[in-house]
Amino acid sequence: MVKDPELLKQLLKEGNILPMEEMLEIAKKKGRLVIGIPKELSFQERRVALVPEAVSLLVANGHDVRVERGAGESSKFSDREYSEAGAELVSSNREIFECDIILKVTPASEEEVDLMKGNQTLISALQLSIQPKSILQKLIEKKVTAVAWDYIRDEQGVFPVVRTMGEIAGTTSILIAGELLSSFNEGKGIMLGGIAGVQPTEVVVLGAGTVGEFATRAALGLGASVKVFDNSLSRLRRLQNDLGSRIYTSVLQPKVLAKSIMRADVVIGAIRSPLGRTPCVVSEEMVENMKEGSVIVDVSIDQGGCFETSRVTNRNNPTFVKHGVVHYCVPNIASRVPRTASFALSNIFSPILMDMGESGGCLDLIRNDHGFRSGVYIYKGILVSEVLGRVFDLKYKDIDLLMMGLKG
Repeated sequence: MVKDPELLKQLLKEGNILPMEEMLEIAKKKGRLVIGIPKELSFQERRVALVPEAVSLLVANGHDVRVERGAGESSKFSDREYSEAGAELVSSNREIFECDIILKVTPASEEEVDLMKGNQTLISALQLSIQPKSILQKLIEKKVTAVAWDYIRDEQGVFPVVRTMGEIAGTTSILIAGELLSSFNEGKGIMLGGIAGVQPTEVVVLGAGTVGEFATRAALGLGASVKVFDNSLSRLRRLQNDLGSRIYTSVLQPKVLAKSIMRADVVIGAIRSPLGRTPCVVSEEMVENMKEGSVIVDVSIDQGGCFETSRVTNRNNPTFVKHGVVHYCVPNIASRVPRTASFALSNIFSPILMDMGESGGCLDLIRNDHGFRSGVYIYKGILVSEVLGRVFDLKYKDIDLLMMGLKG
């Protein structure tokens, strides 16, 4: 038995069995983000990802924000407002796409991806139906971390951006219909709504999701008579509970739908498909039987439309008449009110960016925030979206398993 304490201490040390200090994880130092806001070049896109107020908040917390000149013009935000908020104004989009974090409203184009230096974070929309494979491959080659803001979830598991844009689109669709019914636009001269002694306007809403709900709220608020159709009974029940009143609801049965559309003054197409094209639920024959001068607003046109007679229009020529029915089929209705939509987007993006800075960067936020992680489809050049992997026949990995491996 060893009695010498010094010798015993030496033996214990060599055997690595001496008590050691516990190695606790040290909180990562708050990161300084360099954020780039480019001018949106997509056709008919007028929104901007961050408003000057949000830029001011981020700058006050030690982050750098670069804004391309003219980025906020379509939303009525001047370069001066951004400059006064603390943003660095740049004339070239090349300088924007060299930032560590690029925040966009629309998906990045091939030319924009080519400007990226690599190992950056891109936060933008992801349109699965039109996403080119070539852009995806370039993002992977440049080891970019790509996040789709339309797939980010909040604490309740809701897609906050999709819901907010749906609220705007639903309310705006009724305002558009009201304009088209009035004689100002050579319409029937009807006021959308109802007053005492006069038969109320009849509105049919197709779809009981967020767009359908807020279109219904707006129409009811104006005093219109509203009927809502959807194939999901649970959505119809939820709509009635949320509205707090009993309204006419029905599943999409062709005969019942045809009768309701025939009497309607306004029909709002608000059916959304999770993937691919929206199902066409209103045939040309149904449209032929509608009243002369009635109005169709097809919010679903972004995904192909739910009326057989729909075709994409633009803001210069927003409507066309077919079978005596006025059709409004402009995609991206939220961009019709770009300032409101930009504030709504900014209210969601700025807290995410603040959390990112507090976490130490985008990659740390991905590890710690499951809701933000759900929007990631490329992680440091690794495709982590099963849907994109199957659609484009590309290798992909599960991001949760990837995170577990990193923690391990």
